[in-house]
Amino acid sequence: MPGLRRLLHQDKNDPWAVKLLPRVVFGLAAAYTLFAIASESGSSFVTVCALIVLGGLLWLLRRRTQLLLGLGATILSAAFTGYFSAVGDSARMSTSATVTGQAALGYWALAGMALLGAWMVKEHPGRRGVTVVLADVILVIASVVGMFLPEAGVPLGFLGVIGVLAMRGSSAKAVAGRARQALGRLRTRKASDPTDS
Repeated sequence: MPGLRRLLHQDKNDPWAVKLLPRVVFGLAAAYTLFAIASESGSSFVTVCALIVLGGLLWLLRRRTQLLLGLGATILSAAFTGYFSAVGDSARMSTSATVTGQAALGYWALAGMALLGAWMVKEHPGRRGVTVVLADVILVIASVVGMFLPEAGVPLGFLGVIGVLAMRGSSAKAVAGRARQALGRLRTRKASDPTDS
């Protein structure tokens, strides 16, 4: 087996053999460590599986930075909005889990809508991940407002997400371009009109 001979010989001029041996060693050590942690309890097993799935997704999406940015912002916004809705209910002495769950579900749905809305547009004029980040920032701000005014939090977040998607979408850019063209024509007409002496 020439491959095994190359691996065992470890010739310094053979980059394949030199790089492969440390990868095999560290890979086996990492696999054994994950197996040992996962075998301790059921929660550890679920955590290890979730980390493996997350690592696989990150590896598959390593070249799609905008999608990674959008997914990361969506996860963070869901965590922050859920936390703020729970804190607002506890501050108002409302321990009802139903109210907290409804508010958190509304914010999570809006975060998902921002993520889907950025990728549903075929010709997005800007970076899609940045659009999701802007929408999620407004959504987190709306959840902070919802801590004090629970009736206004989700509607304000909905208006903010719709506004960001409209401002960053191709239709908004087209409307803005047409408005600039119309203003340019009006200015040229005014400049060409003879002034009264």
